[in-house]
Amino acid sequence: MGLLRNIFGPSKEEVWVQLEQEINAKFILEKGLLSDDSKVVLAHKNWTIILDVFHRSNGNSSTPYTRMRCAYVNKDDFRFTIYPEGIFTDIAKYFGMQDIEIEDRIFDNAFVLKSKKTEQIKSLFEEEKIKNDFLALADLSQFQVSVKDDEGFFGQHFPEGVDELYLEVMGILKDIEQLKIMFKLFAEIMDRLCEIGSAYETRPEIELK
Repeated sequence: MGLLRNIFGPSKEEVWVQLEQEINAKFILEKGLLSDDSKVVLAHKNWTIILDVFHRSNGNSSTPYTRMRCAYVNKDDFRFTIYPEGIFTDIAKYFGMQDIEIEDRIFDNAFVLKSKKTEQIKSLFEEEKIKNDFLALADLSQFQVSVKDDEGFFGQHFPEGVDELYLEVMGILKDIEQLKIMFKLFAEIMDRLCEIGSAYETRPEIELK
């Protein structure tokens, strides 16, 4: 065990237990024969922020993704998608891909923003702490944050008016500082969504699995 730890570093469980202690969250370990359902759960006001890992299969192989989720009552149907600029972004923009700019050169050069409500997403990023948290996570591989109305055909379906703030990044993330920023980012986004009139502070009528 010591040799493996020296080679691969601490396990996910070790890091997430430390995370639990540092942010006053709850680490839940539910190992099955064919799955690992461990997660870290943080209560923020009336919302529950959940960190876990899922696997996406292409039929031949399975790739792990770290994800973070928070269900909430969406007040005005405001949804968005945000991800770092990539090598194919300029080509996509040339062919008409949407990219909303918030008039912050550093941030606009680092991220692609998509939403049907341009003014709302600009209002979201008037909060400097949110911009700084995104920039601190910009080097994560295939990192994306979005608001979803459910979790797709094989996932949970939400009650009317309930959406989900959702983040995913390829791989099993064990960098405790990045994980702490992710939780901080989610709490700040939820607070800001309420401030700009896009979320209710009431508890959503759903428990994420």
